[in-house]
Amino acid sequence: MSAPLLELKNIRVMRGVKVVLDNFNLRIGVNEHIAILGPNGCGKSTLIKTITRECYPVAREGSSMSILGQESWNVFKLRPLLGIVSNDLLAFCTGEPTGRDVVLSGFFSSNAIYPNHQVEPAQRRSADAALEKLGISHLGDRPVCEMSSGEAKRVLIARALVHEPRALLFDEPTNSLDIFARQSLRHTMSELANSGIGVILVTHDIADIVPEIDRVLLMRQGRVLADGRKEEILNAERLTSLFGTRVEVLHQDGYYHMW
Repeated sequence: MSAPLLELKNIRVMRGVKVVLDNFNLRIGVNEHIAILGPNGCGKSTLIKTITRECYPVAREGSSMSILGQESWNVFKLRPLLGIVSNDLLAFCTGEPTGRDVVLSGFFSSNAIYPNHQVEPAQRRSADAALEKLGISHLGDRPVCEMSSGEAKRVLIARALVHEPRALLFDEPTNSLDIFARQSLRHTMSELANSGIGVILVTHDIADIVPEIDRVLLMRQGRVLADGRKEEILNAERLTSLFGTRVEVLHQDGYYHMW
């Protein structure tokens, strides 16, 4: 059997003196689509930073972390395998750089193209192909400062796709977007999931869970509260326990809504 995309076994992650993830277990297969759902402050951001090797688990017996079966990675070799679309990255991609510059910056782990960067013709072709794949070639020459939040998010997705990664990790992707932009972004996530690329969605909004995602993990206070098929997980009883307030759940046209 091939190695899973990601496997966390009994990990503990600390931020300063605070334990943020504790006895945390997660296995994600290659090409699997999964949503990680939880309230603000549950440890989702730390989990993302652990996956991207910005945070590291405490070394202890019985604890391990591997990506594609490998425990030790050169971060620069890992980044092309996992495309990241995050609000932190969006905050850095501002100003005069064009959409094409932002996409090309994925080759250099930066947020723009700088004088010390030497862009090869093949990289430029890959950037234009990523923009075209998302139907946003018209944003290639537009400065980021002239884009809407929805347009900038789509450019970030193109940046993540430029390496043809094994999976895309979406961090609260619809934050700050209006209704039209949210629907457009969710449609894009569905298309990407159907194209064969793995989708890892981290969110607090169940409406972001596109129909192609069939597994949901619930996080609360740095631990796994539940993990299974979304039909079994996304119900009023479980979500009331997760968010600490009584909720109702509606399932319609493949999407779930909560109020």
